[in-house]
Amino acid sequence: MIFIDLAAYRCPLALVKLKLALNQAEEGEVLHISLVDAGSRQDVPRFLLKLKYAFTELRNDDQMLVLSVVKSTAP
Repeated sequence: MIFIDLAAYRCPLALVKLKLALNQAEEGEVLHISLVDAGSRQDVPRFLLKLKYAFTELRNDDQMLVLSVVKSTAP
């Protein structure tokens, strides 16, 4: 499991860092991603849905969004 704290980054940098992490992750590996920026909280889930990544919201409140994403190359 990989923990990626993107709370300090605003979009689009948070999205770029997520893309890099997904490229480096192994097939089936789980990434936990934390986001604070309002733009990132909208853009990252949209990006994951577009590319058909399986993900789950672990936390979604006024403070932070935390996602669990499974790296998969197959849709």
